[in-house]
Amino acid sequence: MKIWLDGELRDADGARVSVFDHGLTVGDGVFETLKAERGRAFALTRHLERLAHSARGLGLPAPDLDEVRRGCTAVLEANPMALGRLRITYTGGVSPLGSDRGEAGPTLVIAVSEAGRRPDTTAAVTVPWTRNERGALAGLKTTSYGENVVALARARERGASEALFANTVGALCEGTGSNVFVVLDGELHTPPLASGCLAGITRALTVAWAGAKETDLPLDALESAEEIFLTSTLRDVQAVTRIDGRQLADEPGPVTAEAMRIFDRESAADFDPR
Repeated sequence: MKIWLDGELRDADGARVSVFDHGLTVGDGVFETLKAERGRAFALTRHLERLAHSARGLGLPAPDLDEVRRGCTAVLEANPMALGRLRITYTGGVSPLGSDRGEAGPTLVIAVSEAGRRPDTTAAVTVPWTRNERGALAGLKTTSYGENVVALARARERGASEALFANTVGALCEGTGSNVFVVLDGELHTPPLASGCLAGITRALTVAWAGAKETDLPLDALESAEEIFLTSTLRDVQAVTRIDGRQLADEPGPVTAEAMRIFDRESAADFDPR
């Protein structure tokens, strides 16, 4: 396995990042996960734009996006696979043991692992913890994922693959690694970015391609929704057929099925949609 580390391709077994890297010690970093199919990264331009946005929001130096592109290409060429999870991680680099950053400069790691196609349906649960839509990290894709680890473990304990959060005012927000869409009275809705949810790449494409409305929704909209689905890089569009103890259906509903068809068609036609 080959990875990209700070400007060059290296053997994964021999690559080393300092134990004093700020990404490790305090979670000071940003990242992107991309779907890679047969050596091509889907929506690379959009992902790089979000990487730069997250870095800027965290106060990190602007990443060299040309280097990131080169690294992605090199990693995918060195590790051929039909379907992969391509991960770009960009951290504050070697720093003191505290919140202050050091002067060594950022660390860039690009790696890929094999992935399997997700099933068309899944189960989700709601959790009692909230997203802070006014927090310093709201809307940024950072490596500070401790809350997601705890919430996803709760979901797994309950036989689900995703946990859904409300924000501090009780509005439906997002999952640990996904955006959520609901069908109400036959219309497709998703929480707006002001709710504190991540500006998901798949979310934005689904809003544009399937015509979803961005709507403030209470968390209990999940209890009355006719259909629910999740979007993310490796889920694409995935139907939720069970939420908490409520069974919706055994297969994707008509609006979800249509969104799935549209996403498959449009993403196949343009692998780097702008």
